[in-house]
Parts: sequence; C-alpha cells; structure tokens
Amino acid sequence: MLAETPNSALKGVNEINSYDAQDKPRISKIKIMTDKKDFKKINDWLWEIPQSFRQDMKVPARIYISEEMLREVEENALTQLINITTLPGIVKYAIGMPDIHSGFGPPIGGVGAMRLSDGVISPGFIGFDENCGVRLLLSEYSEQDIKPYLDKLATETQKQVPSGLGKGRQIKLSIGEIDKILEAGVPYLVEKGYGEKEDVENCEAKGKMEQADASCVSERAKNRGRDQVGTLGSGNHFIEVQKVDEIFDEDTAKNFRLFKKQVVVMVHSGSRGLGHQNCTDYLDTAMNALARYKIKLPDKELACMPFSSPEGQRFFKAMSAACNYAWSNRQMITHYIRRAWKTILGEKTELELLYDVAHNIAKIEEHEVNGQKTRLIIHRKGATRAFPPGHPEIPEKYKNVGQPVLLPGTMGTSSFICAGKEMSKQTWHSVSHGAGRRMSRHAAMRAVSGQEVIKRLESKGIIVKCLSVRGIAEEAPLAYKDVEQVVDVVHQAGLSKKVARLTPLAVIKGE
Repeated sequence: MLAETPNSALKGVNEINSYDAQDKPRISKIKIMTDKKDFKKINDWLWEIPQSFRQDMKVPARIYISEEMLREVEENALTQLINITTLPGIVKYAIGMPDIHSGFGPPIGGVGAMRLSDGVISPGFIGFDENCGVRLLLSEYSEQDIKPYLDKLATETQKQVPSGLGKGRQIKLSIGEIDKILEAGVPYLVEKGYGEKEDVENCEAKGKMEQADASCVSERAKNRGRDQVGTLGSGNHFIEVQKVDEIFDEDTAKNFRLFKKQVVVMVHSGSRGLGHQNCTDYLDTAMNALARYKIKLPDKELACMPFSSPEGQRFFKAMSAACNYAWSNRQMITHYIRRAWKTILGEKTELELLYDVAHNIAKIEEHEVNGQKTRLIIHRKGATRAFPPGHPEIPEKYKNVGQPVLLPGTMGTSSFICAGKEMSKQTWHSVSHGAGRRMSRHAAMRAVSGQEVIKRLESKGIIVKCLSVRGIAEEAPLAYKDVEQVVDVVHQAGLSKKVARLTPLAVIKGE
C-alpha cells in the first residue's frame, strides 16, 4: 500500500493545500494514493497517473521510476507532480524523474513542456538556483599518477575557488562587467583569456542564451553577483576529483576521451546569489500576474505568467541572463581549477572540458508533438538535457554517440557519465539530474554528525576539504537516494545509456 485514503478526497482542488496567515503553503495530511492501482503501469520503469485522477488536470502525469523506488517517494512530491498538470498550455504530460523530491512549487526532478502560443513560464518550475548545473574536466593522468599529489591538488583548489554561503572573491566586478557576462556568457570570458574555444563548443547552448537581456535583471541581483563569478557556493555544490572506475560502453567512452582509472574533475555550481535574487524578483511578478491573466492554480508556489505576455518575456530574458551568469561562473571555476593544477603539476598540465549541462532551466526547443515539429518552452527543474545522436544542438564530435549526460551522486558515492538516446524524446529529451534527496538537511544533521561523515569518507581513502562540519552533515550520503538505482532507471527506460562510472578521490565542499 502506497497510501490509505481514497483518491476521491483529492477531487476538489482546494483540498490539496491550505495557506496560513503569512500566505505560506501548508501541505495537507491527505494521502495521495490508495495503492498501486492509482498508477497505470506502462512498463517496469514508467508509471502514469491518468488525467481523470483529479478534475483540474489538463494532462496525465508520468513518472519514470522502479516499483521499489515508487513506494518511497514523498507524498508531497507526487502532489507537486500532479499540480504541474494544471499549468496553462502544458503539452502531453507532466514528467517526474526517478530522483524526484519535494521542491518549491513543482518537484525537483520535474519536466514540463508548454505551448508558446498559450503556455506559461514559471519561476518556481526553474528553481531559485537558475542554471545550477554540472561540468566535467578530463585529465591525461591516471589515478596512480595523481596519488602523490592528491592532497596538494585538493588544498590548492580550495584555496583558488572560494566556497560557502555568500562567499565571494576579493575583487568585485563593475555593474558594466556583470552586464557583459549576463548577455555574452562563456564566449565573452574565453575571448578575455579565461578558457579555450573548445570550452564554448563543449557547453550546452555554447554557454550563452541569445535571448538574455541584462536590463531585465534587477540592480539588487547584479550587486549580489559582483564578487561571485568563479565561486562554488554552499549546499550540495562541490568540486570533486574522481577516477573512471568502470566503463560500460567502450566505443562511446573512447569518443568521450575516457579511459579506465583516468582522473577527472566534476564541478557542480550555479548562478549563486544573482540567480536566487532573480527568481525571487520574478516570483513576485508572477504572483501579481495570476489575477491579471485569470490563472487559477492549486498551489500559489506554481505562480506563472503567459510566456507571450510582457511579464513572461521579461522574465525569460532575465532568466536567460542568469543562466549565462551560471555558465560563466562554472567557466571561471574551471579557470581557477586549471590554475591550481598547473601550480601543483606544472604549466604543461591540461584539463579538457568534456561537457557542461544545466539542470534548472527553461528553454525554447523544437520537439515533435502529434507528428509535427513544434517549438515549446521546456521547463527542467532538477532534470538534465539528454539529446540523442544526430541532434543538431550537440557538438559535431558527439553526433555519432549522443550528448554527454552528467549525473552526479553525493559524497562517497558514484557519479555517472551517460549519453542521450532517441527514446528520450518521450521526456522532451530529459533525464534525472543526479541522486536526489531522500531526507531534508535538518533530518540529515539529526541522523549523523559531520565528523562521522568525514571519518567514513577518509576510511575509504577519500580526501575531504570543507570549511564547515555542518555542511558535511547536511550533504551526507544517507540524505540522498541511491544514485545507482536512479541511473539504472533512465538506462533501462532507454532515455540515456550508461557510459562510465566515476568514484571520488577528493571532495571540496562549500559551507
């Protein structure tokens, strides 16, 4: 039994959420499902909640997950997935990924596509960390080569890349320089000498959303970002030195320039305070737009604006700019990691970018709907793009094998490199973005101490660099789902294929 109360209790939209005096959502105790019969099992990896489940649903809700994992999904995350189906202009279905968990409004691990003509854009369906994402740097070294230098590399990397909540660099950029980054992204930084031209090619959207308009971003947001270009941040953000532990697809791995025991560096960060402020600014705009455009929603955290409206267009331009900032942030982090490696290993040391993918973003993409090529606004929140072989938006060198897809685990666990497959068209070419939380940060801190986590990691030979023991506890492996199970779902469902598994050697965390 997944739950105990009849689903008829959810037929009335107002019974889902109520609001307290501060207009904050208070999730009701109503159970979502009676048992598995409320899901239509399409196959072992895909389940559907029919449109008839609730009166306000415009489309069905689908979730890619194993039966075992489905039993453990939070009830609120499923409610949030169903709530996505009520958004104006949504096409075909709302989609949940196997790493699904509760978020602000839509769940983290949620995907939705809206028509450009009458669909909406929702700040909460992108997330507060706009274009939080992952990139992977490849070295030519093996684990054996690096072992004597590993601690020094981790220490120098931590020194070069500031980390922690609100932490920035000593030099603040001018608002004019921030505007250039917001509008020109990674190509601008490479032009200034902070990278190679291949860094642009090997980045989703080539590190620049053309629709960006810096004038749509508030001065407050810009000021929060002036000293944070090239900084890690806090929470689940990390830099991790890893090794290629296992290769599942030799041909694709060769195309991706991977070899067994190779040392690589994974970077996970986003748009920092600038993106958070931008989302906050436009949530207010979206809240005010609901009455103006007569949009009715089951949860105000879903607040949205018609994409074609002045408010929707302004937010899309501002979000695009924040995404350019996030790509630029990861590019500058890469610059400082490269500097750290050259400091320890010599000037000839090279780190090549395999790929950079976003997992909190909304983008205009062309997809097939009812046999017709259609331009849609795709929302991915805690979900990663996974374009298949031959897709025009991936680098030429990856056209034969598909886009590199990066799925990080958490401290002490594996991460995966996958490749997009044609079947991902069923999810608007999207897959999960990592392991996904299974408990809150507070629950994690109650369950384990930071010192205990460090001891466990060190017992595995993993070096940990973190300025806060509390930060370590919040991101303990037990707080996350099993990344092996998550990746197995998207692999078995045919959305992407496993190429290689990575295991950590050293972890650099924010506070």
